Amino acid sequence: MLNRTMPWGERVKADLVKLKPSDLGKVGVLLGGKSGEREISLLSGNGVLSALLEKGVDAHAFDPGTRNPTEIVNEQFDRVFISLHGRYGEDGTIQGLLDLLEIPYTGSGVLASALSIDKIATKQIWLSNGLSTPDFEELTSQSDWAAVAKHLGLPLIVKPAHEGSSLGLTKVKAVEELPTAYAKAAALDSKVIAETCIIGDELTCPLVGEGQSAEALPVIRIVPPDANYDFHNKYFSNDTQYYCPTGLDEALNQKVQALALGAYRALGCRTWGRADVMLDSRDGKPYLLEMNTSPGMTSHSLVPMAAKVAGVSYADLVLWLLSQTMDAKK
Repeated sequence: MLNRTMPWGERVKADLVKLKPSDLGKVGVLLGGKSGEREISLLSGNGVLSALLEKGVDAHAFDPGTRNPTEIVNEQFDRVFISLHGRYGEDGTIQGLLDLLEIPYTGSGVLASALSIDKIATKQIWLSNGLSTPDFEELTSQSDWAAVAKHLGLPLIVKPAHEGSSLGLTKVKAVEELPTAYAKAAALDSKVIAETCIIGDELTCPLVGEGQSAEALPVIRIVPPDANYDFHNKYFSNDTQYYCPTGLDEALNQKVQALALGAYRALGCRTWGRADVMLDSRDGKPYLLEMNTSPGMTSHSLVPMAAKVAGVSYADLVLWLLSQTMDAKK
């Protein structure tokens, strides 16, 4: 076992020196899928596929959005890299199928995936572990909008509980906007959450490993146009600015990393993930927003950005993440 006092980037390179691509066998890259994030999943998955092929891995694309997922068994994959985002790919469903087929895969297992995609369940677990997250409540068509605004304050955020990439999200500035915001989110999900809007710096912290061995990678500070980190500004705009290092006080960076690690461990995540955090401009306190258990791997994605700062290239990151499935081989 490598000396864990070595920086993560150096350990990754040392791991990969010993790895033969042929040891990984036939690899499936799951991409596309059926969620609202299909477009981004295709971008992520094709990036991952290209990186694996570049590294000499026998990798093949498999899209459970256009093929019956049970056809995976016919492919005889030795392991798979999950590049699916959102429901049916990041929520424990595909993980359960792969567990039944005894095919090792990247990322968290069934329970951690299912918990992490449910923003309400995630927050309840974080709060039970003493981790800071914005106040929230579940909305229904019968909610008392004035009471919601009084409880959470204005502005507040309304969003689907099981969607990512800011899909269906609305920043509500007046009570009168709540019914429309609810309807927008409810059109995508039967479960809708409202939470206090934290004003301040938007941060994200990638994480790798499992349990007490998990580690936080460099924190990234995100500065989108007009403070609006929506779907377009996340994936397609060149105007969003990313700072890694963040330019924040190092003690604060470490505080964010510790909070993200606590969030990751509380949910039982493994292999990798990414915690999104807001830094309150009033008192400098960080608040957890959500956990991503199958982070994006596009040209605008954040885990590769942090890995690069840590000294690991995109292709090496992909290969290393895939290699972590070897420990789970049944």
